[in-house]
Amino acid sequence: MTTKLYFMEPSETLEQLKQYYFPPYITLAHMFHAPNGWKLKPRSLKQYQLQYVVEGIADYHISGHDYVTERGDLIFHRPNETHYVTTRPNEPYVCISLVFHFGESGFPVQQILDNSNEIGPHYMGNYQNHTIEHKLTELVHHYRMPEVTDHFLCQSLLTQVLLQISRQKKELAVSPSKKEDANKAKLILIRNYISNHLQAGFTHQDLEKLTGWSRNYIITQFRTAFGMSPVQYLVWVRLEKAKELALQSGQSFGEIANRVGYTNIHAFGKIFKRKTGMSLSQFCATLFKDTPDQ
Repeated sequence: MTTKLYFMEPSETLEQLKQYYFPPYITLAHMFHAPNGWKLKPRSLKQYQLQYVVEGIADYHISGHDYVTERGDLIFHRPNETHYVTTRPNEPYVCISLVFHFGESGFPVQQILDNSNEIGPHYMGNYQNHTIEHKLTELVHHYRMPEVTDHFLCQSLLTQVLLQISRQKKELAVSPSKKEDANKAKLILIRNYISNHLQAGFTHQDLEKLTGWSRNYIITQFRTAFGMSPVQYLVWVRLEKAKELALQSGQSFGEIANRVGYTNIHAFGKIFKRKTGMSLSQFCATLFKDTPDQ
């Protein structure tokens, strides 16, 4: 009998998952570099699995559905679904595998990730250079760490990934008009493009090439959908990223400013204070303020 947690019934894993105090329970999180010619024989797990392609290409087969998975593709399958993977000769394949369950909580993960699209019910979308990719990579990094805080962070990251997938699904939900569908998809494309070009920024010509729309139409449609112009959205994303880096990276304010696209730290400081009402150092101080002695 195998001792690998991800092969076991969820209830059988709980005794060995004492580092987790509540669901989701993660039984596998690793990055796998497939050797040339590698194949995964047909199998079924008793838990949920996410498979994210970091590099290369492979054919993924799940319960009668065939998928050609490439860089950025995310596949999700449910307990007891037979699946197998075949790689291409001399083609690299690197993936993140994540296996998890919710114990007996009855969490509606299938409802959240239930997917209907032209590609197939297991295909969750492409997230190359998306925040979902970064969160999956961070999750793998912390999974092997010994501290309770690392395990808690892994659970938090998994929850964020599931919610982001669900949110993006809703944004691309079927609408009564094909034109509305196309517009919605392009608006999400613009938003993701801006997020992925955080440091370099963008020009309106970039967005025009991306969508085939005019500058004025882009601004009008984007403002209607997200409540701000593309330029305002870029500033907002940069400031949110700056907050994240200030809290997690230990980098200097100058390094953070450069990471989020500002070569002039003074200009960055003015924008941050104007938009948030406080300086970056004040923002950090409010979160790390020592509790006074009792």
